[in-house]
Amino acid sequence: MSPPAEPERLASRARASYLGLALGDALGATVEFMTPEEIRATHGIHQKIVGGGWLRLKLGQVTDDTTMALALGEAILGAGGRVEAQAVAQAFDAWMRAKPVDIGNTVRRGLLHYRHSGQTQVPLDEHAAGNGALMRMLPAVLATLNEDETEMQRACLVQAHITHHNPLSDAAILCVARMLRRALAGEDLPGLYAAEVLPFLQAHPVFVARKREENPSGYVVDTMRAVLQALFDNHDFETTLIDVVNRGGDADTTGAITGMIAGALYGEAALPARWLRALDPGVRERCVKQAEGLVRADT
Repeated sequence: MSPPAEPERLASRARASYLGLALGDALGATVEFMTPEEIRATHGIHQKIVGGGWLRLKLGQVTDDTTMALALGEAILGAGGRVEAQAVAQAFDAWMRAKPVDIGNTVRRGLLHYRHSGQTQVPLDEHAAGNGALMRMLPAVLATLNEDETEMQRACLVQAHITHHNPLSDAAILCVARMLRRALAGEDLPGLYAAEVLPFLQAHPVFVARKREENPSGYVVDTMRAVLQALFDNHDFETTLIDVVNRGGDADTTGAITGMIAGALYGEAALPARWLRALDPGVRERCVKQAEGLVRADT
């Protein structure tokens, strides 16, 4: 494990990770459900935050990827920095009642299960290997940076199992959690691959991509293949995000997940100023405040 980062440097990387999530979401949402060929025909190379897409978003607007993460972060901060299942489930339920711009089917089913049963964990489901718990997990990682890995894993899976309870989903979440923890502490891209990605692929060979992953679906295996390819085929924040969203498919979510990891890796200075200006100001402010609050709550 990389040595702990200094507090100011850690807070900066946390902000970059949270903003990276939102930027990837906003950039990718424009081309969600499009194929790479359709993206090229419409946008050439899609590289501007412009809104639109099938959701007809406003300029800089984000989707459920970011707003669910913000709901999770609020629940954690409201519980004094702890990841408590009941508080998180209530926050997610309130988020759904507020009629978000989009909501995944597995998320909806899980929250209805909580609403009707009061249970904060859905049953194990071999057919629920979606990416909806992976996309929102960042606050649980930030809240447990100074805890041992067992507590980090518990926190990440507590929030996940409210809607998603599947071994492949769990494996992807824990891999990304460990990647984030190392990146936030200053680990570089080759170090991440050697320490976390290679062992993950060896333990779960279904995630190994045999070709370029294009038009990735919401299936967590497709998502992780696209995310890992984009991360390790590029060497800066901007080209990494452009790569992954131009693959189309579930582009807001692949963008959000890639953005949170790349933001932690490359830091605030690497975030394109034009993208930050385009991002919804309220979302930008909430991401920054939550990142700083979650890191402080864990010190």
